[in-house]
Amino acid sequence: MPLTLQDPMSVQTSARPLSLNYQAIAEDFAELAVAAGAAIMLFYNADSHAREKGDTSPVCDADLAGEAVILAGLAARLPDLPVVSEEAAAAGAKSIGGDAFILVDPVDGTREFLAGKGEFTVNIGLVVHGEPKVGAVYAPALEQMWLAGDHAVTFPVAPGGALPPAAERARIQARRQTQDGLVALTSWSHTDPRTSAFLENLPVKERRMIGSSLKFCALADGSGDIYPRFGATMEWDTAAGDAILRAAGGIVLDRDGLPLRYGKAATKFMNGSFVAWADPDAIPAALGARRA
Repeated sequence: MPLTLQDPMSVQTSARPLSLNYQAIAEDFAELAVAAGAAIMLFYNADSHAREKGDTSPVCDADLAGEAVILAGLAARLPDLPVVSEEAAAAGAKSIGGDAFILVDPVDGTREFLAGKGEFTVNIGLVVHGEPKVGAVYAPALEQMWLAGDHAVTFPVAPGGALPPAAERARIQARRQTQDGLVALTSWSHTDPRTSAFLENLPVKERRMIGSSLKFCALADGSGDIYPRFGATMEWDTAAGDAILRAAGGIVLDRDGLPLRYGKAATKFMNGSFVAWADPDAIPAALGARRA
C-alpha cells in the first residue's frame, strides 16, 4: 500500500522522506496482528518448546511464529519503514531505528501465554520523532483488538479473522478522575517493592493485576487510572499500548515527569521507569495527596 499524506510533517527514515497515513498504517498493523494471532494460537496450551534467552526471559515457538508473520507482512506492505522486533533483537540483529520506525513484540506476556492465561498480546507500534503514533494491541485468546490510528478504538476479532468495518468499532476514551480514588493496575509477573511503595501513599481504592500491554488498554478504555512500572521494559513492550493510551487521552511519563520517548538505540531500546496515567489533569492532585 502506498504511503499517503496524513501527518502534516514528513519524516526522514532513509535517503528520502516519507509521508505517513496513520490510519492506513493502523489497518495494516491490525491485519498483521490478527494473522500473527492465528499462528500463535496453534501453540497455545500445547508444547511450544519454551526456553530462556540470554536475559533469562522466556521465549517459545509461538514468539517466533508470530514474529515471522508480522515481519513478512511489514516487509511487503511498509518496506520503507525500519523495524525493531524483540526476537530478532534477542538473536543479535543490528539495532536500527530512525525518525520513523516500527516496534514489534509478537507475544507480550510470554509467561502468561505459557501458563495458559489469556492475558498476552501481539504488539505493533509506529514511532515518529520519538513519539508513539500508531499502535495495535491484539489479545488472540480474548479475541479483542485495541487500535490507535486517527483515534483509539476497540473491537472483537477472532485470530485469522477479518477486521470489522469502522462503524462496528467502539471509540474509547480514558476516563477522567473523580474524587473516589484511583484504580491502580500492576503486572502479574513484575510487581516489585518500588511499585508497592509508590502506590502505598497514593489515593488508591483498588489494585488489579493484569498481564502484558492490556494494562495500557485498560487505562485507555476507562477501566483503570494508573499503571506504574519500575522494573525493566523494552520499547517494543510499550510503544503500541502507549500509542493507544495517548490517542485515548492518557499519558505515559518517565522518571523526570516527561512523556516517555522512543528510539533509544544507544541503550538498545530499553525504557527507564515510567508511570502511565489515564487522566493527565489528575496527576498534580494525586501526587499532592501522596506528599501529604
